[in-house]
This record gives sequence, structure tokens and C-alpha cells, in this order.
Amino acid sequence: MNPALQFIFSRRSIRSFTEQAVSDELVEDLLQAAMAAPSAKKKDPWHFLVIRDRQRLRAMARIQPYGRMLRQAPLGILVCGDIELALDQELSFMLQDLSAAMENLLLAANVLGLGACWVGVHPRKERMSGLAELFGLPERIIPVAAVALGWPAKTAEARTRYNPARVHREEWTETSAGGS
Repeated sequence: MNPALQFIFSRRSIRSFTEQAVSDELVEDLLQAAMAAPSAKKKDPWHFLVIRDRQRLRAMARIQPYGRMLRQAPLGILVCGDIELALDQELSFMLQDLSAAMENLLLAANVLGLGACWVGVHPRKERMSGLAELFGLPERIIPVAAVALGWPAKTAEARTRYNPARVHREEWTETSAGGS
């Protein structure tokens, strides 16, 4: 692993946190990093709902079957897209823009010493409608993902998941190692 890329290889999904709060300054840093992401035609269709209220975080965890870590995270961020701001009002462009912003947020959290876990929302209708109702989202605002954030209770080893069977050069080739 190239040491210059350690900030990427050491980013892991963290699901347990200490009780220590995340400062407003760090939240601002995370959101600035998220909004530095590329966006189709610079439309920036993103909105970020910052949640610290324990009851709301627990409610999010009830809506998200794989979001149990939100119950004890000191901070949650709901990443939403405004379909009216997306390039050509296309869902696909909006999802790409928000995914880039989400990855920036996760990498920034790692570099700042925070732990984070991406929790998928879109395209699960029950999750989307549950979160939209919980937070009173306008119809044009689509909840795409949530992030549980906090100071990690434990750390994980850096790693890469590089798989040469998934790399094709110049043209598509089938490999016996499972590339398809």
C-alpha cells in the first residue's frame, strides 16, 4: 500500500463510538470537505441534515435496519439531494454527486481522527419515506444516505481490497478469478 494513500486505506466503517461530542468546528470541516466534491455542472444538489438529538438518532436507527450504530453515535448526518437542483433533474446525476460528497465526508472524518459509518437509505422506499417523515423533508428532497459519526471506541487495521481480477486493460476479459 502506498503510504501517501494511508488516509484512504485506513478509512474503515466504525460502528462503536465513545460518548465524547464532536465539536461544531469539526462538523463544519466535514461539511466543507463534503461540499468540495465534484458535481455534474457544479449543480451541488446536496443538503446535509446534522442530527445530535438522541431521540432523533434513535428514531433514525429504528428506520434503518443496518443503522443500529446511530443509537449511540454522538452525531448523525443525513445526506439528501434536491432533485430540482440536479443536472437535468436526473436522479442518476444527483446520486453520483451525493456519493462523491459522502466519500469526501468519510475520508475527512478519518483524517480528523473521527470514526464514521455510511448507512444506505436510497433506493429503499420505506427508509426514504420514514426519514422524510421524521425530518419533515419537502417532496423534492430525497434522503440518500446517513452517516453515524463520533470518536471511535476501537480502531481497525488499514487495508486494501484491491482485486486484480476486477481490472481489465484495453478491453474486457473474463478471468477465472471471478471477474464478470
